[in-house]
Amino acid sequence: MRSKVPPAWARAALAMFGVGWGANQFSPMLRVYREQNGLSEAALTAMFGMYALGLIPALLVAGPYSDRRGRRTVIRPVVLLSAAATLVLMAGGTRPELLYGGRFLAGVASGAAFSAGSAWVKELSAQAPAGAGARRAAVFLSAGFGGGPLVSGMAGQWLPLPRITPYLPHLLIMAVVTPLAWWLPDPAAERDPAPWRAPRAARRKRFLLGVAVWAPWVFGTATAAFATLTALAAPHTHGLGIAFTGAVTALTLGTGIAVQPMTRRLAARGGTARAAVVGLLLATLGFVVAAGAAATGWVAAVPAAAVLLGASYGMLLVTGLREVELLADEGELAAFVAIFYMLIYIGFGAPYLFTVSAGSSGYPRCLLAAGLVTLLTVFVMRPALRDAPARAAAPAEETPPVRR
Repeated sequence: MRSKVPPAWARAALAMFGVGWGANQFSPMLRVYREQNGLSEAALTAMFGMYALGLIPALLVAGPYSDRRGRRTVIRPVVLLSAAATLVLMAGGTRPELLYGGRFLAGVASGAAFSAGSAWVKELSAQAPAGAGARRAAVFLSAGFGGGPLVSGMAGQWLPLPRITPYLPHLLIMAVVTPLAWWLPDPAAERDPAPWRAPRAARRKRFLLGVAVWAPWVFGTATAAFATLTALAAPHTHGLGIAFTGAVTALTLGTGIAVQPMTRRLAARGGTARAAVVGLLLATLGFVVAAGAAATGWVAAVPAAAVLLGASYGMLLVTGLREVELLADEGELAAFVAIFYMLIYIGFGAPYLFTVSAGSSGYPRCLLAAGLVTLLTVFVMRPALRDAPARAAAPAEETPPVRR
């Protein structure tokens, strides 16, 4: 009996899952390199920064390029690059200078995959209900983001060769998803390439005030949970800091997946404005609980904060992607998605800002201040998203037919 091949959209989404896994599997490994290689905090922070150094240019280039030349031309080399980045990270276990290069390559792969891949999933979901493409992209991306650190954290904590073993699952995943995505139909390639231009929708008031003002909190909330709080709790985890970091990261991003049905219902009843407001309010509550955890050192409060901040992450990610889908002009979807991802990745700087500010104010006050900012953001963005965009009523709008 022949095995059933996943639908086209799922194969594209699995490619995003694999690249997302490779992007975030590094998080718990920071403690491994600190303990086994004696790397300083400055070196580890620089390695994290190399990821963004590769990601941002890739977002700028790959999204618009895939709008003009098709998604396959971007995703094919990207899935290979993601696996290559992991091989370099494995070699970096004994040669730490290679870790910088591995993180840079992982950033390039991520930037290209997230912009072109999100647009591809949306186009291959043209026959599905409105908003299905955004939800599917967010779910598979979040699953990869959460699964990578969970598995690498457990492997790094308890399995032999902790600088090698945690990376093996990603290589296996890429060996499976690469052939699945290789020959996918490519609706974007059927269009005549248009001259590149900056997406006009990015200059609209609805995007600037209704999405861009809160976009950095998508990852700002998530990283506060799995970077800032896990670091503060590490001295109280009885030597299980690597596994604890991986578990909290998975809990944060897994909650982001679990809230997808709620996000869909909220958007159906009150538009994307209601979903965005609830996401920001969850962020406010999550930062309050996080401040309590920082003030008391109570480890049990960290998972509670992670659930709230993860729910905020999931709601805001799906809401933002849905708005981008609705606002993007013909032939500009991936370029517009790239702009949204650049904005949300600003949130990866939140742990650094908390660390710098905590020197004078302390972590509890910094986290409470973040909660206040998310609360005030509600009053800025809500008027801009109050009215539904004109294209919201046309879910299967402009995607051209696919030639097989």
